Amino acid sequence: MSATTRALAAEFGGTATLLAIVIGSGVMGERLSDGNIAIALLANALATGFGLYVLITSLGPISGAHFNPLVTLMQRLRGEPLAAPWPLMLLAQFGGALVGVVLAHAMFDLPLLQTSTKLRASAGLWLSEVVATLGLLATILLAARASLDSVAARIGAYITAAYWFTASTSFANPAVTVARMFSDTFAGIAPMSAPAFVAAQLIGLGLVLTVSRLAHSASSGAR
Repeated sequence: MSATTRALAAEFGGTATLLAIVIGSGVMGERLSDGNIAIALLANALATGFGLYVLITSLGPISGAHFNPLVTLMQRLRGEPLAAPWPLMLLAQFGGALVGVVLAHAMFDLPLLQTSTKLRASAGLWLSEVVATLGLLATILLAARASLDSVAARIGAYITAAYWFTASTSFANPAVTVARMFSDTFAGIAPMSAPAFVAAQLIGLGLVLTVSRLAHSASSGAR
């Protein structure tokens, strides 16, 4: 198996596992919390944060452990090397996300493909997605020279925190957003709400790229 194939398989499998964690822990948390949404969200957040740590440390050496089209696009636009062609990375991420949703549903004996009815539409939620995405991508950039363990811990901790301090519970990932349209569970998002979330995430990406370029120009000019 070539390095490119291994990288694509890692992105597919890693994103699928991430979505299985997000959806599955949401279902489990809701079932066991006896209607307490705070406890369900806490379970969802902790499972996702811990899961991200394991996935990043395990698959980072193979693909970079993006599991997020925004991370792939950020590296591509910054001229950084990728483990595989970026269009194929994005396809692996979106495809893996959908498979992860189906897997979570199968584990909990739910209909494999559903249409979410959970509306998430307000100015506060859209702003939250900009903030969540900006924070996630900034965390990745600022941790670029750290060890893989440190990067994974920072990302896992940030996402766990962002589940709580953002009104949107920090989707911050177009593949995750699209896949969650097909789950009418605790973590779902209605199809009509998803485009605005993705647009907000792209705005967050644009802001991170702009700030990083300005910072690079300022540091270059100071030399």
